[in-house]
Amino acid sequence: MSWSKLKVRHLEFLRDMERFGSLTQIARNTGVSQPAVTKTLAEVEALFEAPLFHRTGRGLKPTEMGELAMAKARHFLLELDHWGAEMEALRQGHKGRLKVGVVPYVPASLLTQAIIELLHRHNIVISISQATTDVLVQALADHRLDCVVGRAWAVAGHHQLWHEVLYHQQPVLIAHQNLVRRMQGRELDWRKLGAMQWMLPSWSTPVGAKMADLFIRAQVPVPVPIVETYSVDVMHGVLSRNENVVAPVPEDIAQEITRRGGVGILPWSMDWELPPISLIRRVRDTPLDAEEKFLEILKELCVDPIAR
Repeated sequence: MSWSKLKVRHLEFLRDMERFGSLTQIARNTGVSQPAVTKTLAEVEALFEAPLFHRTGRGLKPTEMGELAMAKARHFLLELDHWGAEMEALRQGHKGRLKVGVVPYVPASLLTQAIIELLHRHNIVISISQATTDVLVQALADHRLDCVVGRAWAVAGHHQLWHEVLYHQQPVLIAHQNLVRRMQGRELDWRKLGAMQWMLPSWSTPVGAKMADLFIRAQVPVPVPIVETYSVDVMHGVLSRNENVVAPVPEDIAQEITRRGGVGILPWSMDWELPPISLIRRVRDTPLDAEEKFLEILKELCVDPIAR
């Protein structure tokens, strides 16, 4: 294959084939004529010197080489987008740009201080995306992010990813401050808790799965959450207005929520730990300098919480 003949439009065609699945849909969604799309397909297959798609009665079905070509094209185009964003950051006088995914249960104080330190010390700007760890890890594997601050359990099966533990989180239960006062001095009773209203993350998350397990072990029906959310704003809004709602969160997140007022931490300790918060990265021959500096700052802040 002659790589010198491979053009960006060929990569875009492969990306569009993965996205739309047919030449007709590519033409319809990109505004390019179908003859031009068909010609691009012929060019791409000529470059690879092999058929990338089987012609069937239902349209085009990718071959094994076609699947690989589409995945690689998507990665190349994302890297080009990142490259362009980094060049623009440099043009504006910054030293680099980092695209970071962060789970909602990372304290805002930690994230804010890390962003400030990264800019102040190294003049590196940052783009933040928030989602659950599994979503962010997939985005990282797909080259849409540079790194992820999340829970390393989702790395399993992604051999191109690795992680470094930053800190551990202990879960607590939070509720309206009046409910917290009423529960002072009382023992934990899962049956009474099961009769209350709950705010929970998805059952597929570590917190959601563990809470379901605790109710099952106590032989109490697993409550259906009135709200399924990770949003700190929503949690505080609901808990501060309703005295019969309980939510499990990491202790550092609970501290941030209680500082807003109206919400407190219930007086029971949980005898389990959440999966640790880690910095998750792609395996690279040469680590990104911006990533290394971000990791260094995060480790400093996690060792010394007073610093944030």
